[in-house]
Amino acid sequence: MHKGNFDINMNNLSKIEGHADLDIKVEGNKVTDVKLRITENKRFFTNAVRGKPAIATHQLVSRICGTCSIAHLTCCIEAVEKAYHHVPSYQTLMLRHLSLYGLNIRDHAMHLYLFCLPDLFGKDSLLDFADEGYEHDLVHKAFDVKAAGNKLSTIVAGRAVHAMYPVPGNFVRIPKKEDLKAVAVDLKKVRAYALEFVDIFYKCNFEFKEQEPEYIAIKNDDFSYLGDQLCSTRNYCIPEEQFANHLTRNVIPYSQALGFKFEGKTYIVGALARMNLNGGSLHRKTREDVGSAFRVFPSDNIYHNNLAQAIEIVNCVDRSLDIIEELEPKERKSPVLKLEKDSEGVAAIEAPRGTLYYHLKINKLGQVTYANLVIPTAQNQISMEKNVARLVEQNLYEGKRKREIQYEIEKLIRAYDPCMSCATHFLRVNWL
Repeated sequence: MHKGNFDINMNNLSKIEGHADLDIKVEGNKVTDVKLRITENKRFFTNAVRGKPAIATHQLVSRICGTCSIAHLTCCIEAVEKAYHHVPSYQTLMLRHLSLYGLNIRDHAMHLYLFCLPDLFGKDSLLDFADEGYEHDLVHKAFDVKAAGNKLSTIVAGRAVHAMYPVPGNFVRIPKKEDLKAVAVDLKKVRAYALEFVDIFYKCNFEFKEQEPEYIAIKNDDFSYLGDQLCSTRNYCIPEEQFANHLTRNVIPYSQALGFKFEGKTYIVGALARMNLNGGSLHRKTREDVGSAFRVFPSDNIYHNNLAQAIEIVNCVDRSLDIIEELEPKERKSPVLKLEKDSEGVAAIEAPRGTLYYHLKINKLGQVTYANLVIPTAQNQISMEKNVARLVEQNLYEGKRKREIQYEIEKLIRAYDPCMSCATHFLRVNWL
């Protein structure tokens, strides 16, 4: 067993989405303090959108994040539609589903195949994979899956990042059937690759279990990323507009991001939460073809968040192929949205990393007067800190060296897929 008092300072984390530091204090083999300091998160978007036209706000907030900009754009559009009491058409909803499926295929592929896969092969980076043979082929398959997700979002939404076509109530440009059929060919090709990666992550033996698990996600009957109610694994559900009423904001003085508790309890959002709550709603072909991998859920193993994402990629492909086969796209005029009095709208969707919540207030002139956003990574921050402390103590008890402990911390943080910490071997550690 490692003995002594020491600090772990992980500063200026590189190759990540944003910036973060991690400080850990150990006294007498016990972790007495953990500070996960998100240092580039407060960018004042909630203030920046005030006074802006509500029907254009989605393009502003999509700039909050490059990797999941379509999620922010979509959630904002839904909140605006709720404020204007507008119900989108069936075609608009189907195109919205497709754009989100494309986002999740691409985003999960980036996280799993490019950042997490090297851990499973005992390598520092994807660049260390062999130049030929099995490892070489896996790298090409990884990029093919990611490219298929990019192509789907581009055809439907205009771009894979900061999409141009979605607007409140419509898509300003409707994809052609032949273009959708063309991307369907790519989706069918990469489906086999996605199943191969499911098997790889299923056979991974990484394990770290949440002690007091509560998972929250949108509940639906088609395992999509849209819905009107949020449910917990503690067996209760609430309408999406009531979500913020159940949240406790925790000001974290050393971090630019707020932490959150639900009904005073730590909770987890993300693919693991979605699979624990909606696993039975996976596409029939997905459930059949992922086989034993599906049967590990519900699970409290944090590393199964990666397996859940791998399964979600297959589900996104299968759901997209169904929509493409059934949908006959037609050009439609965008509705004219007007307000006679001040209004407000609340929306929640499932972003790749978990539940994303938007609350907008709009005056009768159509200008945003208030915005409240609850981001998935901020919701997981308290859980990450708590479990990093447990992980360090566990590793100290097992007698692991400092470098080994650092590596285990990296793996655990990656398993959550936080937007600011999802890359490979990103921590520089100073042991004091």
